[in-house]
Amino acid sequence: MKEELYNETLKAAEALKDIAAHTSLQRNTNLSETYGANIFLKREDLQVVRSYKIRGAYYKINSLSDAEKKKGVICASAGNHAQGVAYACNKLGIKGKIYMPSTAPAQKVKQVNLFGKSNVEVLLAGDTFDDAYALAIKDSKESGMAFIHPFDDEKVIAGQGTVGLEILKDTPVTIDYLFIPIGGGGLAAGVSNVFEKLSPSSKMIGVEPLGAPAMKVSIDSGENITMEKINNFVDGAAVKRVGDITLDICKNTIDDMLLIPEGKVCTTILKLYNEEAIVVEPSGALSITALDFYKEQIKGKNVVCIVSGSNNDITRMEEIKERSLLYEGLKHYFIISFAQRPGALRQFTDNVLSKDMDITYFQYSKKINREQGPAAVGIELRNKEDFDGLVNRMDELKINYRYLNEESDLYTYLVGV
Repeated sequence: MKEELYNETLKAAEALKDIAAHTSLQRNTNLSETYGANIFLKREDLQVVRSYKIRGAYYKINSLSDAEKKKGVICASAGNHAQGVAYACNKLGIKGKIYMPSTAPAQKVKQVNLFGKSNVEVLLAGDTFDDAYALAIKDSKESGMAFIHPFDDEKVIAGQGTVGLEILKDTPVTIDYLFIPIGGGGLAAGVSNVFEKLSPSSKMIGVEPLGAPAMKVSIDSGENITMEKINNFVDGAAVKRVGDITLDICKNTIDDMLLIPEGKVCTTILKLYNEEAIVVEPSGALSITALDFYKEQIKGKNVVCIVSGSNNDITRMEEIKERSLLYEGLKHYFIISFAQRPGALRQFTDNVLSKDMDITYFQYSKKINREQGPAAVGIELRNKEDFDGLVNRMDELKINYRYLNEESDLYTYLVGV
């Protein structure tokens, strides 16, 4: 399998040379100085469809027989694979049906239609990728249209593996660590297989969102485990079950698996935008976010992070900022019982809040014939160390409050994140 897959990857590189961009491998000065290492970014966010997914999708579809192409293709995707399939369908003049979860960002749905034009039909179904996947498989069996798997297919994996060929061709140094984002495992399987062949001394570090750890759980368990519930926020890497083929490869080629909190990913997205003018989607920020968890090991080393995609809906930025603030300990929510009298809020702001604190959320309705009324209050801090002082002052003043950040269901109901 390993040698066969490597040879297939070489064929994919030839087939893709006029289709997928040979994306740049850029040394990032700020990250290099921060971690005391040579940090290179493989910019797959610069592809025509703004993710590496075009590689596997096009190579797989182009390899179909004429009879299969005539019937058309079906796929399921949270967004990026769908765009790759749509682009390939339009380029090859093939009809395609694309199932996407109803929770897919509107920007990704719009881009699928843009790249596929009249050649594709988009169907929104289910709440997760796995829901859309089940419906797409059913449709494929009934219609006879070829199913283009987003990751668990040898030709798709070979197409994604061309990312690894380009990295090794472009790098001026021996790579010590390669950080690879993992959803279903197609990119990780293809790239790590190439590195095992051409650069076996390089350490392969797989990176998953904390709320969707299917690859790590499966590797640790020794079998492919289907997750009952996942966090869909990092939509490009949120799957309940990884591929059987990808797991078989990754369990032997990935040296370590990291699980990254979604809030930490949000902090990276904002930092890349503000400091580097780089726009990435949550899954595209995974590999860079992982550097903080490996900062001691990578000192003085040559490191590559694969930036997998940049299909980020601008309407998500407020949520991204909110999640970042919560993770960094800079945003806190309470239910506070205020006395129902004039000046109660002013007393709270004067005696509890410091000059570096701000009320950014306040929901309150006056209740008739009651001495106290509860309000949902969001307070933003400039320094997370100030939180203890805030709580201590409320305790000293005997203010009746309930802290919401640790009560996820109630917090989500009131605040909506």
